[in-house]
Amino acid sequence: MPQIDLPLEKLFAYEGISPKPADFDEYWERAIAEMRSVDPQIELVPAQFQVPFAECFHLFFTGVRGARIHAKYIRPKEGKKPHPAILQFHGLSMDSGDWQDKVAYAALGVSVISMDCRGQGGLSEDVGAVKGNTLRGHIIRGIDNHPDDLLYRHMFLDAAQLAGIVMEMPEVDPARVAAIGISQGGGLTLACGALEPRIAKLAPVYPFLSDYLRVWEMDLDVGAYEDLRTYFRKFDPQHKRKNEVFEKLGYIDVQHLAPRIKGEVMMATGLMDTVTPPSTQFAAYNKIASPKRVEIYPDFAHEWLPGFADMTMTFIAEWL
Repeated sequence: MPQIDLPLEKLFAYEGISPKPADFDEYWERAIAEMRSVDPQIELVPAQFQVPFAECFHLFFTGVRGARIHAKYIRPKEGKKPHPAILQFHGLSMDSGDWQDKVAYAALGVSVISMDCRGQGGLSEDVGAVKGNTLRGHIIRGIDNHPDDLLYRHMFLDAAQLAGIVMEMPEVDPARVAAIGISQGGGLTLACGALEPRIAKLAPVYPFLSDYLRVWEMDLDVGAYEDLRTYFRKFDPQHKRKNEVFEKLGYIDVQHLAPRIKGEVMMATGLMDTVTPPSTQFAAYNKIASPKRVEIYPDFAHEWLPGFADMTMTFIAEWL
């Protein structure tokens, strides 16, 4: 079989190479305190799309720095209350998706909440004013400001804040809340479970936003990680600030958040993935101390992994 990364036995031992800032824990405690100080001003607006067995809403809340964040919310009309809920996170540049891919869970008696990431394809706001590139570059947005201004810091907090909002809904059992997502959504799944450790089940698929230095050294800073190459070419063409840049990116590296996860994790990885290389995914996976397993797809890349959506539904349905 062709190989684009480390052999599987070495993947299970790989610990990542991107630096972790010395004040990482203090950074995230400060961030969580900021998040908890925000009045979310929650608003539920009935959606035009409706089905007989569930209610569909647009959910809006205020996140850190005053941004209004949008999520689709579908909750079953019948069934047991309180019941389980799923937080769903989307891939880079996309949005919360159509309603139809959520109704199967609602038919089981599970609420689904699907968040739009700031400044991407959905209705959530990006209100950040930072120095430097804003043409693309969400990874490096705010890199030349204080680390508290990193855009993905805010997105990670949006995910955790939404989890807390969902757990306070009277129809939801806070002990049975899961997070799922693909690529960027997989990274947000891990970040959400780390910053809101009450998340009980996590099903990330080839998670993005992990071990940035490894991606860069593999010369795979293209596609989803193109921000890294763009930044160095435009703002540090001789790599004089390489160590500083990668240390600052360490604040938003999910491998460093992974030890905080308390929930049960089921990850999926394609070993031919050149978008989010397997070693970067295992850098996070290997730091998770809670119950976990990884489903391996040897011949698959950054693409649909057959059967894993069904595995995820079964994983969640264990609660039912």
